[in-house]
Amino acid sequence: MGYSLNFAAVWRSFDLLLEGLALSLGLAFAAILAGCILGLFVAFALVSKTAFIRSPARIYVTIIRNTPILVLVLFTFFAMPQLGLRLGKIESFVVTLAVYSGAYLAEVFRGGLLSVAPGLREAGLAIGLTEGQIRTSITMPIMIRNVLPSLSSTFISLFKDTSLAAAIAVPELTFEARKINVETFRVIETWMVTSCLYVFTCSVLAALLRLAERRLSIPR
Repeated sequence: MGYSLNFAAVWRSFDLLLEGLALSLGLAFAAILAGCILGLFVAFALVSKTAFIRSPARIYVTIIRNTPILVLVLFTFFAMPQLGLRLGKIESFVVTLAVYSGAYLAEVFRGGLLSVAPGLREAGLAIGLTEGQIRTSITMPIMIRNVLPSLSSTFISLFKDTSLAAAIAVPELTFEARKINVETFRVIETWMVTSCLYVFTCSVLAALLRLAERRLSIPR
């Protein structure tokens, strides 16, 4: 017996998919914001000349980058309560995704910091700026512009990684799609529509981020 496509059941629940998509975007934005802050601190630690500061940062990056994100999600949600830390489903996932992205962004920012010409620091010292002022006024603005392409790729990747939140029943896009699939048995239609939503959203995000890159890029 052939399978005939029928999208009616999916369209009736399309609002649920849109709500899940909105939550996925919210999770990604929250995680990338927290991950950027964490990654920036870790990046400065990685380029520190002090081993006491540099070593813990390296250990964090090594452990997180070599652990599957799904394992981290399940550990945070199911294991951390046994250690006394209880978080809601959404909070748990955002924390996990932020910690995960922080490890990758730390390497991105580290590369950006190393790309800043040492002469700029010396010029800052020459005009009387402190180390803190040099970092905030010279190093960080140049570094952020240099890493924008990598930062954009990381954000899009994080948005797609929000699909793993379905594993702990966070009602994001993939979770809602699974729910519709189970209720309607329209497997192909459900995942076709869901895939199109992911592709469309990623394309829009990529276009917006490329626009930001062009506006903020350093003139050659």
